[in-house]
Amino acid sequence: MRLNGKSAIVTGAASGFGQGIATEFAKQGADVLVADINAEAAEAHAKKIKGIAHKVDVSDNMSVKDMVNHALSEFGKIDILVNNAGITHVKAPLEQVSEEEFDRVISVNAKSVYLTAKHIVPMMKQAKKGSILNVASTAGISPRANLNWYNASKGWMITATKTMAVELAPFGIRTNAICPVAGETPLLKSFMGEDTPEIREKFLATIPIGRFSTPQDMANAALFLCSDEASMITGVALEVDGGRCI
Repeated sequence: MRLNGKSAIVTGAASGFGQGIATEFAKQGADVLVADINAEAAEAHAKKIKGIAHKVDVSDNMSVKDMVNHALSEFGKIDILVNNAGITHVKAPLEQVSEEEFDRVISVNAKSVYLTAKHIVPMMKQAKKGSILNVASTAGISPRANLNWYNASKGWMITATKTMAVELAPFGIRTNAICPVAGETPLLKSFMGEDTPEIREKFLATIPIGRFSTPQDMANAALFLCSDEASMITGVALEVDGGRCI
């Protein structure tokens, strides 16, 4: 029960890494708000982990504000924020990615961190405590070709994490990031271009441990960084990647 008595918002929590993080947080005693743009999936997972669900578009200011207000009305406080919601564009040469795709990637992967901070940081400052975790990517450290603007959005997230850590530390707020390698999530096919045994084998050859990351891998790392056990850790971008970035 390493998060007993704490409340958490996890965005993009109806599937993939976010689902794993929300599940582990609930198992460890936290009250969890399962936030996702897919309302039906969010409701189903929230019911499963005895949390609460909320439909959110993390790129929209009023939608994020409503999510925060819902969490406050249910929990009375927000101790942990996990910015996990993210998307990518179709794998393609950088100049062939449409402006619409570019805008959406930046809005969901980068603007969302600004919006959640805008609405949650003031109450964390008042409480003199809080933990923010941004789910970045190995793409922000060791980028792959033809995912240029996705890579850039995750690099932005890592820099934002470090800047937030420096600025918010005096207020008792820790900000960290985790950088997963690709896993069995809805985004995997987009990262690979197409999902075939040959492409999987080629992709896995770049990961020394030899497997994709799992939601439980991310949940374990997130649990540590958001728990009091990591009280001296802020501003890190932890590579949870089986050696991909070496």
